[in-house]
Amino acid sequence: MSTAALRAPATRWAILSVYAVLAASTQLLWLTFAAIDTDSAKVLRVDVGTVGDLAAIFPFIYVVLALPVGRWLDARFAHALAIGALLTGGGAIIRVLAPSSFGVQLAGQVVIAAGQPFVLNSITKVAARYFPQQERATAISIGSVALFIGILASVLIAAPLFSAGGLGLVLTVEAVPSVIGAALMLLALRVPATYPDDASSAVSMRWLIRDRFMWLLAGLIFIGMGIYNAVATWLQPVLANFGEGGAAGNLIAVLTAGGIVGAAVLPPIVAARNQRRAMLIGALAFSAVAFAATDVRHEVVWLGVWLFATGFAIMACLPVVLDWSAIHAGMAREGAAAGFLLMSGNLGGVVLVLVIQGVMGNAFVPLAALAVIALLGLPLALGLPGRSVARASAVASFDGER
Repeated sequence: MSTAALRAPATRWAILSVYAVLAASTQLLWLTFAAIDTDSAKVLRVDVGTVGDLAAIFPFIYVVLALPVGRWLDARFAHALAIGALLTGGGAIIRVLAPSSFGVQLAGQVVIAAGQPFVLNSITKVAARYFPQQERATAISIGSVALFIGILASVLIAAPLFSAGGLGLVLTVEAVPSVIGAALMLLALRVPATYPDDASSAVSMRWLIRDRFMWLLAGLIFIGMGIYNAVATWLQPVLANFGEGGAAGNLIAVLTAGGIVGAAVLPPIVAARNQRRAMLIGALAFSAVAFAATDVRHEVVWLGVWLFATGFAIMACLPVVLDWSAIHAGMAREGAAAGFLLMSGNLGGVVLVLVIQGVMGNAFVPLAALAVIALLGLPLALGLPGRSVARASAVASFDGER
């Protein structure tokens, strides 16, 4: 083992902190209008559905860009992540230029959405390039927690800021961490990687086509991210059937807070014990029970307890799966692996929202459907190996595919 591998510099935590700010900013900017859609529609002089499109474009752009961006990150990591930082900060600045113009807001959102795959697909590579093996699960966990913090912050701050100073204040405040995070990320990328990957050893994308393990993980991410998006989208109309619709916003925040705690606590423990498969199985089974429980009773406290626990379990699966994919893929393919999984998650977010929309006619069916969807993930988790084993050479077996 080299000296560099033995002595990881303290700057790794500063670099991870900068990345976390940038990653959180992508989520903050993505969901800017979600909590103030009606008010924003009046300012932008469009209907509420059109305002919703400002967030809806993100998963579609992600699906298109995820794999080529992942491949780019594997080949030229610093350049690719720098582009993501510039697009994120630049898009935030564009939005501030004309707060009342829908065209300007749309342009800003498209720029930010184009940058999001560059930033999010980097999560495992930041961990691998700057952290020793025993700390990578923790680093990925922190990066994932940052995403959930960005989501929660967007839900909590938009309405108060709008009340205080209108849409212009919302956009300005959200631009500040985005621009600062982008600028600091550009500086952080000047620090040489402690554990650099060899771009010359990068392989083609064909390995993904027949990699059963990655497809199983993709299915799990499809379900996990899809469930979260479906709950965030439809909880209010579901609870409105039982007279609790006004509590939906706070309950979504509780769900997200549970995810932050779970993603911070569980992945390092699971990685240290090499029990990723068991954790994924347990999270899916528990989520099914939780959604069944929320379908039986609808008191706010009861719902809050179950949703917090659901977030704790199901949202912690994201860093666990990303960490496992990095071990499986190896450094030369980590960007592509993360891009593939997050592309699947974004697809799940679109598809499962539409699935739940299709069963909204009955008050009790949507939550029951979510329980069934969680159970559908069990065969995928059961198909994974019992323990994680890193490949001796992630590239050697694919030398013929360059």
